[in-house]
Amino acid sequence: MMYSMTAFSRATADHNGRHLVWELKSVNHRFLETNFRLPDALRTIEHPLRDLARKHLKRGKLDCTLKIEQLGGRGAISINREILLQLLAAIEQVRRDAPDIGSVSPTDLLRWPGVLDDIPADDSEVLAAAQDLFEQALSDLISMRQREGEQLHHTIDSRLDKIEQITNQLKPIAANLPAQQKNKLQLRLADLEVNVEPERLEQEIALLAQKADVAEELDRLIIHVEEARSHINNSGPHGRRLDFLTQELNREANTLGAKAVVPETSQRAIDLKVLIEQIREQVQNIE
Repeated sequence: MMYSMTAFSRATADHNGRHLVWELKSVNHRFLETNFRLPDALRTIEHPLRDLARKHLKRGKLDCTLKIEQLGGRGAISINREILLQLLAAIEQVRRDAPDIGSVSPTDLLRWPGVLDDIPADDSEVLAAAQDLFEQALSDLISMRQREGEQLHHTIDSRLDKIEQITNQLKPIAANLPAQQKNKLQLRLADLEVNVEPERLEQEIALLAQKADVAEELDRLIIHVEEARSHINNSGPHGRRLDFLTQELNREANTLGAKAVVPETSQRAIDLKVLIEQIREQVQNIE
């Protein structure tokens, strides 16, 4: 199963007069990176949630945000007096060191993390509800990554089919290149009315045929296409291996274009590079 690294999910629930909202967003990343934003009172669940995300995801940058609001104005505002006093003491120390500093508004104090105790740190029911809701949001995120991954699978598979088709079209052209090069050289010598020894002529023809020979590149293109197909049909993760294979495909296409001596080969090489670049762009989204 192929998974995309790009997805978004949102899960909500009401619990004990509170409205809980988890928002999960994942984007492309070389490795797995998880970032959590949640109330200080719920920091104790961050580590197990991080482990849960790592259990199910292999790559991508995952941003997880938990928002909690009071329902219908229930609950009184509670201030963590200990943190507030520590904050005021720190502000007083700054004022002694920098007398010209401006005053701090009460609103700024209330915005400081932990000053407002809207959730008791020992509220096990809220902790459990937040964890359960995170699992739901993570499951939705994985489902979206899977759906997008299936679409990427079909997109890449169709591009591989076209690469194989073009490569097969080039094989008879490549097989006929030595004869074309020989005829071309003989016609040029005839126009110049130059007599060349047969052995020397054969040497030049062999040299031209060797420089224009693209059989190896065509064979390697087919090998890489088959390897890519086999890989996307196996269990993941797929992204890094496919990224490597697109580099190899692009290398062979570049060599093919450099060796092109007829317009058909040159145009087909350009078509191959376009298809390979389209695959490379999609591969960046794959886990």
